[in-house]
Amino acid sequence: MSKSALKTASVLAFERNLDLSDAYLWQTNSQASGDNIVVSPVVIKEKSVRGTISNRLKNAITNDPAKLDAETEKANLQKVDSASLDENNDTLIARFSLKVLPFTGKPNVCNNQDYQQALEQVVTDYIDNQGLDELARRYAINVLNARWLWRNRVGTESIKVTVKCNEQTLTIDDAKTYNLKSFENDDANITQVADWIKSGLNGSAFIILYVEAHAVIGYGQEVYPSQELILDTGSKKSKVLYRVSDKKGAEDNAGMHSQKISNAIRTIDTWYPDAQFPIAIEPYGAVTTLGTAFRQPKAKMDFYTLFDKWVLESDAPDVEQQHYVMGVLIRGGVFGASGKE
Repeated sequence: MSKSALKTASVLAFERNLDLSDAYLWQTNSQASGDNIVVSPVVIKEKSVRGTISNRLKNAITNDPAKLDAETEKANLQKVDSASLDENNDTLIARFSLKVLPFTGKPNVCNNQDYQQALEQVVTDYIDNQGLDELARRYAINVLNARWLWRNRVGTESIKVTVKCNEQTLTIDDAKTYNLKSFENDDANITQVADWIKSGLNGSAFIILYVEAHAVIGYGQEVYPSQELILDTGSKKSKVLYRVSDKKGAEDNAGMHSQKISNAIRTIDTWYPDAQFPIAIEPYGAVTTLGTAFRQPKAKMDFYTLFDKWVLESDAPDVEQQHYVMGVLIRGGVFGASGKE
């Protein structure tokens, strides 16, 4: 079939190649040693607090000065979840696992064999010409710099990161030495983790990384697990934190969603127009916390525009955008052209 007659498959899906677990949160005392070292879970507790009114009030109230004054004087009663270290612990421990699956360009589902053949050839050409080194290196940096701790990374005294793969163990004494805003870092530790990840993506070895961070945040300080999205509007809590069960079956242990960890690991896109900081690999470069999509279709730098031209027209983008397109495929997702509006 000629390229001009090739059409995007109406059903097209890729499984993710970086398969992450939830992160489990524990705590300990950095000053303890030997038999005095005790590690215990970070437990989520419920608080009932009395706050003040600080949100913008509705126009119906603000148009009536008397009602406005009365409303601002009310107490804001809330029931919330919270998590913090115990008073005798100053260190947060976070653990997760990262399984790296082979990336061949073969979709998990595709209902057009001619299209699939063209797609797999594009991926093969990319791997042969560019290789997976740059993507693996950037993933490795985000493992080692503890970006995945998110808010827990802010205000830490130090962060030690340990990565285990098969029989090997690698330790970074202070992950904060790695810059979060660029990927210019390069050392033996980054090279080692990148080699592991590349081996997994190439399918030359079974790769699962066990990652652990020890972040010294201070005795009794607050910890920030993932927050649950509450779809039940009748919920009595204004904030619900993510709970995971430990091996003893406890239900109140704090954790972070695997999706949140994944977002941090794939925050490698510095190739979008006028890039000032890395964003997560996404088809439209969407960053929901900023309410912005940095790869809008009108600029023709979104995944679908670049991907379709590459596969359907053999019009390969520049090398940086090739990295981006392959990063989206490694991320996984449903990319078919169903024809539905």
